[in-house]
Amino acid sequence: MKNFKILIITGLSGSGKGISVEALEDVGFYCVENMPVALLPKFLELPLESASKIKGFAFVMDLREKSFLAEYANILESLKKKGYNIDILFLEADEEVLLRRYSETRRQHPLSQSNNESNIRLLDVIRQEKIQLQGLRQIADKIINTSNFTVHQFKDFITKIALNIESNKKMRVYVLSFGYKYGIPHDADLIIDVRFLKNPYFISELKELTGETAPVKNYVLNNELTKEFLKKYIDLLEFLIPQYEKEGKSYLTIATGCTGGQHRSVVIASEIVNYFKNKGKIFELIHRDIAQYKIFDNSH
Repeated sequence: MKNFKILIITGLSGSGKGISVEALEDVGFYCVENMPVALLPKFLELPLESASKIKGFAFVMDLREKSFLAEYANILESLKKKGYNIDILFLEADEEVLLRRYSETRRQHPLSQSNNESNIRLLDVIRQEKIQLQGLRQIADKIINTSNFTVHQFKDFITKIALNIESNKKMRVYVLSFGYKYGIPHDADLIIDVRFLKNPYFISELKELTGETAPVKNYVLNNELTKEFLKKYIDLLEFLIPQYEKEGKSYLTIATGCTGGQHRSVVIASEIVNYFKNKGKIFELIHRDIAQYKIFDNSH
């Protein structure tokens, strides 16, 4: 199995590990949940009849296994030295988001199940888990904060990561528009605040439209300040993107933010993507806050 991509999905309980499995299975990964890390070397030695149809392997490992913390470092390091292509994806979310997910699903935190003190607060358990996983977080190949993803956005994000890693293609760039009122995207590598641009929200005929419509685009773009900003920012990105590619990054996330994520940030993000797509770059556009649904399943 040394020719396959192997993903270790781990991180905080409630951060979306179950959703990751669903997304990876959909694109042809062989997934095993709650895999004991001590069994991983033996599993990887097993012959699989359907190996030709498998895109890669994903194993969910976390504190539900009592021996995980004591064993994961030596075992994973040993497998990497033997030539296995292993990447660790560490999922996390903000405390208030984790609290809300547990409240909505009424699931019990794995650590609270093993704690004899019934009066221990959920927040204390979440913080206890964060402390215990600090070492694993430090060696992770990718840290993903799922706080501001919807289910569909997160599945798409994980799928693109997995397929990009597997195929070893050129760096993929995600350009994300967002509204500051809904929170900063924690996984963004670069964030630009475009709230200094004239706001269509205060124009009555534009207020209910979005930056995907022609009237709002024209309002934002037909302005000398916007034109000057776009020229300077695109010049900066043309300098930075090749530098990130040289560092071996497989993907880069650029976020543009305005107040509500409906108008200015949408227009600017779209312009950035259109410019670089014409240059032959692999760019993906995501308008985070045009979609208003905020549902996130808490399977794990």
